[in-house]
Amino acid sequence: MGKTLIQKIIEKSSGRNNVEVGEIVFVKPSVVLSHDNSADISKTFEKMGPKRVFDPSKIFIALDHEVPPPDSKKALNHSIIRDFVKKYGITNFFDCGEGICHQVLPEKGLVEPSTVVFGSDSHTTSHGAFGAAGIPVGRTETASLWALGETWLKVPESFKIIIKGTPQKNIFPKDVILHIIGKIGADGATYISVEFTGEYVDKMSMGGRMTFCNLSAEMGAKDAIIPVDDTTRAFLKDRLKKEYEPLYADKDAKYAKTLEFDVTNLKPQIAKPHKVDNVSDVSEVAGKKVDVFFLGTCTNGRVEDLEVAANILKGKKIKADSRLLVYPASKEVLLTCLDKGIIKTLVEAGGEINTPACGPCLGAYGGVLAPNERALSTANRNFKGRMGCSENTEVYLASPATVAVSALYGEITEYKGE
Repeated sequence: MGKTLIQKIIEKSSGRNNVEVGEIVFVKPSVVLSHDNSADISKTFEKMGPKRVFDPSKIFIALDHEVPPPDSKKALNHSIIRDFVKKYGITNFFDCGEGICHQVLPEKGLVEPSTVVFGSDSHTTSHGAFGAAGIPVGRTETASLWALGETWLKVPESFKIIIKGTPQKNIFPKDVILHIIGKIGADGATYISVEFTGEYVDKMSMGGRMTFCNLSAEMGAKDAIIPVDDTTRAFLKDRLKKEYEPLYADKDAKYAKTLEFDVTNLKPQIAKPHKVDNVSDVSEVAGKKVDVFFLGTCTNGRVEDLEVAANILKGKKIKADSRLLVYPASKEVLLTCLDKGIIKTLVEAGGEINTPACGPCLGAYGGVLAPNERALSTANRNFKGRMGCSENTEVYLASPATVAVSALYGEITEYKGE
């Protein structure tokens, strides 16, 4: 029987010739990712007693979750991180304003296909878009990784998800992956390695692939991978400064499940409160008043996402009494959008442009909800209280196109593709 992609990646990262599903192995990552939670991780690391980190060039830290810091406690955390970075010679440190960790890591050429990326963030699955295994880990385990450069991992089973068909012009990757999550369920792929394939996936941009892998965490996936192809190579060409050898699943690989989805007749999708798998057609909830519209995050804060929104909003104004928050995923994204006139369009339409960072997604700062408010967001989670307030608030998740067209009317509106 052949091997799945995750089996081959774990073999390479563990130095083993063969690993079996369910087996416990020790794995060496190509990079270990963290963000503002590095302040707590560094304290745990110091308590463990190591004199040095395993490899200063393989630790990546980006300040993105609370940027700029909204209070003195969070500012102190940033200061602790800067001191830690200097003390241990961490080379891949990106301070406030560089952007969200999951966007900056591949932009800086630090995601290598066919390797394991461990990260102290649940959406580390994003990096499977580049043919790597992006695997979330806890803070204590991250501290241990900083010290030892390896950790144990149980080899997961795999799902093969085949996506076929040509969607209508008003359908975007966010619609497709929300539809899939709605069918599989929030725990339907728990501790599963998901491999995405099929004609639709082959045609997706890197941004769309990152959206897919990012949101796979919301169906419980251990990791999600899209095999390397010409689209991947084109993105990595001027970024990744080393040779790499892509790995691919064997044709006779054994999968726990093989699922097929046809997007030909799919309609715009939306995740309703308070679960990401509570998915329906946008038309089913059209007309609901919205207070805050949110464009950005590691899910949909890329150039192509903001450009879709700008094309819809160009020459128009958002509904009075509505707020449109715009958080580019990185400084590179912001600069590109400035050059293309996207930012100008969004500002003229009534958008509030903010520092490249996570913003109110996690509910810590930068546009959180007031009691009884409703948000329509391009983020990846809509749990109760997710955007900072649990007093009768609601968060809906949808594509940048749905968010943009809805902002014009101040209510949830289906994007028709005009």
